[in-house]
Amino acid sequence: MSSTPYSPLDGTSHPYYPPNAPIPFYAANTTPLLTILLSFASLIAGFVVLCHVLVNYTNPNPRLLKSSDRAVISWFAICGFLHIFFEGYFVLNHKTIPPSQSLFAQLWKEYSLSDSRYLSADPFMLWIETLTVLIWGPLSLLTIYFIATHQTALRHITQIVVCIAHLYGVALYYGTCHYIERYHGLQYSRPEWVYYWGYYAGMNAPWAVVPGLLLVQSVREIRRVFEAAGVVGSAKK
Repeated sequence: MSSTPYSPLDGTSHPYYPPNAPIPFYAANTTPLLTILLSFASLIAGFVVLCHVLVNYTNPNPRLLKSSDRAVISWFAICGFLHIFFEGYFVLNHKTIPPSQSLFAQLWKEYSLSDSRYLSADPFMLWIETLTVLIWGPLSLLTIYFIATHQTALRHITQIVVCIAHLYGVALYYGTCHYIERYHGLQYSRPEWVYYWGYYAGMNAPWAVVPGLLLVQSVREIRRVFEAAGVVGSAKK
């Protein structure tokens, strides 16, 4: 985080782009970045482990779960944690993040070096994150439950819904930022490689790749079931 002097009242001097973005009462992070990231990674890992423990408790025979299902459970556990807790923190505290030194606030301030809209009360970011917290987070955890209890039909319904939502959300996120930069000349990310390609592009890329793969998986499974049903129906005739 930059140590550039800033004016905490007018919010126009800070390390974010554009330089004149209004971020009142901004205070630089006081915790080393490595400590912040390790703490956050520990929380995510703990939540993923907890989800697997609950899956083993819920499932009468957890050994029947494939390794691929375990991987999907881990993915939706990560999504559930980020959507409900991390993004939920943003929705509830977006006005007080700039001066805060809580773990999640410092994480948001670090990530906002790649997209300052998270610190400027941008209506689009607030609205899309609210939908994510209220709908996609709970559906991610519900998908885990359906996988754990072998409710295959319901699992693929919720999996398809969440995956399409993730793909749509990523498209809107990248699309709006690109449109504003191209046609209005506003750049929300600092130009350094780590912020644009590492944070902005890299950290959001999994939500463009993994949902696409899971969507293909669900479509193939639905196709397989319908083809099997068709064969059985033909045999009965």
